[in-house]
Amino acid sequence: MPTGFEEKRKIFLGYRKMREKKSSFTPLGDRLHLLFDGGKIEHLFRDVCSKDPLHFPDYQKTLVQLKLKTNANDALITGVGSVDGIRAAAAQLDKHFLMGSMSSAVGERLTQLVEYADKKKLPLIIISASGGARMQEGMYSLFQMAKTSVAVQRFKDHGGLYISVLTHPTTGGVSASFAMLGDIILAEPGALIGFAGPRVIEQTIGEKLPKGFQSAEFQQEHGFVDAIVPKEEMKTAIAKLLRLHGYKGGPA
Repeated sequence: MPTGFEEKRKIFLGYRKMREKKSSFTPLGDRLHLLFDGGKIEHLFRDVCSKDPLHFPDYQKTLVQLKLKTNANDALITGVGSVDGIRAAAAQLDKHFLMGSMSSAVGERLTQLVEYADKKKLPLIIISASGGARMQEGMYSLFQMAKTSVAVQRFKDHGGLYISVLTHPTTGGVSASFAMLGDIILAEPGALIGFAGPRVIEQTIGEKLPKGFQSAEFQQEHGFVDAIVPKEEMKTAIAKLLRLHGYKGGPA
C-alpha cells in the first residue's frame, strides 16, 4: 500500500461525500466473510500487486483510485478460515474491482493459494464474479488462464477437493479457466455464466438465443452446474459437501 494510504483514503472519501455521492464502496470479500465462521479471514498473499506491464493509458491511475475505494490491492481476496469448523482455503474474485477482471496479480495470487491448499491438504473454495481477462494487461492476463488451470489440475491430481462457486456474472477468461474446473460447481440463482455475453453471441450467429440462455438454471439443466444454491444457504451447503468428502472440524 502507498505511504499515507489511510489518510489518502479519508481525503478521497471526503471528496466523494462533498460531491453527494456514495462515501464508501462494498468491501471486497463479502462472500468470504459469510462463508467463514465469525466472518474471520486469515488473509494471504494480499501484497501481490499488478505492475502495469503494458503501460496502458491511465491504468496505473485507475488502480490507485480503486485501491483507495476498496482498501484492496486487486480484485482477488485470498485467505484461510473455518467453514462450520472445517479449515479451508478460499478466494473471492470481486466485481467491485475492475469488474473482477483477471490480472497477472490475480492469477499469481490464486496460484499461490492453490499451492498453499495443496501443501496444507486443505479443501479449496473459489467464489467467482468476473468480466474475464483484464484488457489493460493484454496477453499477460491471458497467460493466467493456463497458469491457474495447471495449478488447479495439479491440486486435484494430488487428491485435493475444489469447490467452485459461480456468482453474477462469471464470464470470459475466468469462466474459460479455473471457474469451470471445480470437482463440484455451485451457482447462485440467476447468475450469468458463460464466455461471451448473450448479445455478442446473437450478433455473431445472427440468431435469437433460447430464453434464459447462460443463466445458472440453464447451465444446470445442461450439465455445466451441479446445484443452484442461494447466497444465504451457501455456507451450509459447502459445509455438508466438505463433510461428505471426509473433512472434519478442528485445526488443519
